[in-house]
Amino acid sequence: MDNKWYLRVGRATEIKNKSDRRLYRALEIMPGVLAWSTLVGLVLLSFFKPAWVAVFIILFDTYWFIKVLYLSFHLRSGYRRMKENLKINWWNRLKENSNWEDYWHLIILPMYKEPLEVVEPTFEALVNSKYDTQKMIVVLALEERGGDEAKKTAEFLRNKFGDKFFKFLVTVHPDNIAGELAGKGSNETWAGKRVKEEVIDPLRLPYEKIIVSVFDVDTSVWNQYFSLLTHKYIAHPNPQRASFQPVSIFTNNIWEAPALARVVSFSSTFWLTMQQERPERQVTFSSHSMSFKTLVEVGFWQSNIVSEDSRIFWQCYNFYNGNYETVSLYAPVYMDAAVDSTFWKSMKALYKQQRRWAWGTENLVYVLFAFIKNKELSLGKKLRHGFNLVEGYYSWATNALIIFLMGWLPVLLGGSAFNLTVLSYNLPRITRVIMTLAMVGLISSAVISMNLLPPKPPRYGRGKYIWMLLQWVLVPFTTIIFGSIPALEAQTRLMLGKYMGFWVTPKSRKG
Repeated sequence: MDNKWYLRVGRATEIKNKSDRRLYRALEIMPGVLAWSTLVGLVLLSFFKPAWVAVFIILFDTYWFIKVLYLSFHLRSGYRRMKENLKINWWNRLKENSNWEDYWHLIILPMYKEPLEVVEPTFEALVNSKYDTQKMIVVLALEERGGDEAKKTAEFLRNKFGDKFFKFLVTVHPDNIAGELAGKGSNETWAGKRVKEEVIDPLRLPYEKIIVSVFDVDTSVWNQYFSLLTHKYIAHPNPQRASFQPVSIFTNNIWEAPALARVVSFSSTFWLTMQQERPERQVTFSSHSMSFKTLVEVGFWQSNIVSEDSRIFWQCYNFYNGNYETVSLYAPVYMDAAVDSTFWKSMKALYKQQRRWAWGTENLVYVLFAFIKNKELSLGKKLRHGFNLVEGYYSWATNALIIFLMGWLPVLLGGSAFNLTVLSYNLPRITRVIMTLAMVGLISSAVISMNLLPPKPPRYGRGKYIWMLLQWVLVPFTTIIFGSIPALEAQTRLMLGKYMGFWVTPKSRKG
């Protein structure tokens, strides 16, 4: 692993070699520079070259419209395949066609201060799985900084569910370990090493026969998740070179969530569903599963970063020199939308959640640096993945602002000479037609979102369904306020060296 030291880098300040540190720092600056150069450039050019900007806006909107159609196709296809999977009895299929008894499931649930009403359903879902729970090793990974209340919750869960699994382990991740960033990655790594030392190694369980899954502690698995996962794992020609990715559906508390949070949550689910159809671009996100043997070989999750969920894929990809992939499971796991005690607290929580996800731009820097250092990875793979990452984070920060705000700049700033041209007259009309056509795609989103809803709580009337449909008119607003702006902030912070820590999304459910 020493010859691949760059796979453990978290930020430029950790690198001792001056030239490597400067290179990494330049890569950290790049995403913010690209985004701000585009936005500021469009404003300035709207003054001096409004015709250029007008042509760019028309071409960009056309490209965006084509991309929306392309992604809409993937959304419908991914959703259809997930529905088909839900109809199959994977437990029976697994028992009939494999030696499933030889495999173990290690389930790690990192927890901070989540209340019992959020955590308990997670364990109930595990117990109710269509799978032998005596083949499960469950680890509830607490944070020392979570305090006594978290320990009381853990003790209650141990007493209620401890005998339901082969092993139930509670770990406590110490606070203030040198070189660590307090967050999910460091907690998961601590838990993984503890269960290795206390359970797996003493029992001499073969690492390659252990499938490790990490879930946020609010995650309720589909009852056949482990049956499908085991089937896919055994059927894979080389499961030690693959991660297995479900679709996160943020509907546990969706009826209590404000409309803005619902739209953002469903939009996230739809994006993850689309990615299931694009395995060449898919990386691990939030809930994911992989071989324990692989996890040990790459040194567990990084403890010095925020976005460890996708980083583990890139660690493996570079460690194995491109011989690693993400397998789409087309299976749901159910999670919480960002909901706090009041509307404005929920909006703040939602923004911070999206900013934390957008901080994944640290992985763009990490990957580009690793590609430069890794001489064994093919140039074609470096170029393909590098371009996809740069384009993805760049689009995240700029697209919504260009589409919904800057399309009018040439008309507003171009001056009287430009406003007398045919191009000036047609620009808003062309833009309006393209946007209207693109918004038709929201119908598919609205229909699918209604099908993903859990049963309506009795306290809500039927009129709530109407609001669930009408909420999709908020998309232009949500893509700017909870899309581009938090992404732009994250990239600006990275550009300025104002590194972010891990922020835990509050979880709240009403009885």
